[in-house]
Amino acid sequence: MADGKQLGKLSGAALLLLASMIWGVAFVAQSAGMAYVGPYTFTTVRSALAALGLGILILIFDRAGLSPRNTDRKLLWRAGLILGVVMTVASNLQQIGLVSTSAGKAGFITSLYIVFVPVFGLFVKRKPHFMLWFCVLLALAGLYFLSIQADFSIRMGDILVLACAVMFTFQILLVDRFASKVDILRLNCIQFSVVALLSGIPMLLFEQPKLSAISEAWLPIVYAGLFSGCGAYTLQMFGQRRVEPTTASLLLSPENVFAALAGWFMLGQTLSPRELLGCALVFIAIVSSQLPWERIFRAGVKPKESAALAAPDQR
Repeated sequence: MADGKQLGKLSGAALLLLASMIWGVAFVAQSAGMAYVGPYTFTTVRSALAALGLGILILIFDRAGLSPRNTDRKLLWRAGLILGVVMTVASNLQQIGLVSTSAGKAGFITSLYIVFVPVFGLFVKRKPHFMLWFCVLLALAGLYFLSIQADFSIRMGDILVLACAVMFTFQILLVDRFASKVDILRLNCIQFSVVALLSGIPMLLFEQPKLSAISEAWLPIVYAGLFSGCGAYTLQMFGQRRVEPTTASLLLSPENVFAALAGWFMLGQTLSPRELLGCALVFIAIVSSQLPWERIFRAGVKPKESAALAAPDQR
């Protein structure tokens, strides 16, 4: 039974790491897409494409009889609407922040959710093992070495991305609350439909979206919509069914590592010794977060307890 539970945690961890890898490459796609369209346009089109892809998957799953039949539809719609609003704010804050801050700073500040998740989780009675706090600090140090190359001055873009990190914290905690109770594909479809609809309002008010510009950015939008939105967020929800929020945030945090590797592989960018150190620290933090710390500490205490019980009373 315990082995089955551990296997479930490992499979959940694998799904979250895969989502992190997809998001890391998506960071490159988001930056590339901004050369053609505005932030609201990019978010609107990619979210609409993600919702469309998820809708097709739902039809396939329904026809194959693979969709869950006991989903609480009222809870499903409430969860989808709440997640959609949170994701709308988070996604657009990140896209707008990228206009006036560097990608390195934006990546580091966004990844602060690895600190916010356990802190905010305390308010909903989610108390992680104390060794996970060490993993959080180690991952944070790694992300610093990986992302921050210059002085850490605060600009408006930095403040917007910091607010984005807070919103992604709420998204992770909300997924933890709802993912095990409803149909994940439908939940994700509703989430991205809401993002597309809400983001479309400022797109029409503040930007002048042109079909020609959107068509020029088709590759980044398709990747961000289908792979990042439709795929990675669904993997996140399945993964978080098996992994508690603090560990999930650590497993999602190496998107910066994957972004750096994608930049090296796809754009010919090289990793400095400082960045390689950051990658190593994040990797160690991830592996450490998956160790069965409670079992390890119990194993370390038991021999002492047994010796104390076996010792004769000298009084």
